[in-house]
Amino acid sequence: MTLDDLRMFVAACEAGTLSAVARRLGTTQPAVSQRVRRLERECGLPLVERSRRGVAPTAAGRVLLDAAAEALGALDAARRELDRRRDGGGGSLRIATGGTTLRHFMTRPLAEFRRRHPAVTFDFVSATSTRQCLDALRTSHADLAFVTIAGDDPLERRPTVRTPWVLVVAADDPRAGGPPPSPAELAAVEPIGMPSHTTSRRQLESELAAHGVRIRFSATVDEWDTAVQLVELGVGPSIVPAMWIHDLADRPGLRALTIEGLRPLTFGWAARRWEALPPYATSFVDLVGDELARLAPAAQVELLA
Repeated sequence: MTLDDLRMFVAACEAGTLSAVARRLGTTQPAVSQRVRRLERECGLPLVERSRRGVAPTAAGRVLLDAAAEALGALDAARRELDRRRDGGGGSLRIATGGTTLRHFMTRPLAEFRRRHPAVTFDFVSATSTRQCLDALRTSHADLAFVTIAGDDPLERRPTVRTPWVLVVAADDPRAGGPPPSPAELAAVEPIGMPSHTTSRRQLESELAAHGVRIRFSATVDEWDTAVQLVELGVGPSIVPAMWIHDLADRPGLRALTIEGLRPLTFGWAARRWEALPPYATSFVDLVGDELARLAPAAQVELLA
């Protein structure tokens, strides 16, 4: 079991097809398949399921995948640190999150971070879902991720803020001046929402289901900002976490109604190993925490850390 074998296996599981891995790594599909089969012989268990659509890890393969991704990530981080020490550089910080999060809560912290750590490069790893962010961590494409906190995962997570769900409507909507809606009243809303595979969408649907409510989404978009902009354009209402309409005072065409009876959504940081992060990484986390604290009243957030 070599590092190259493990890298090939992780890449195959990540890509879902052996041919895609072969193209990316400049080798052949049989060569990739041979390395995966060598691992299977060595482990004595099937590690991937093969079909016309590609490959996916088996239960045993998932065990090896999680361990290999973490180990390879740690080795890659160590190599970057050694390169930094050898070359006299200042290191790098890679943050995986959505573009909306970056725009709303990280631009001021990033500006301050650059002033405090001018020798450290900052890379934004764009992702449209919590799953993509966590995959970037597992495959060592990111050092930290700001995500929706949910479920169990071997990655280390730190909840940071909690924020309620709000129904965003146009200012001339009949509901705009009314009381906070109940879950039952949302059954006829048909809002704009996130795609069904996203963690936030699943949590919202789970909360509504607990109240016996199932809603139909009229449209799906991949950013909260886009959902709110569509409300402004008259496309229809949307259900979003309150922290993403913290600038409501500057948007006279909108109203936000806190939804009663739904548990708030929790956001926070994830890392492979917090103790392995360099001091400048935790410095950025602290700066983002300061920005969230500054926006707390308008964003309707409860600070958790």
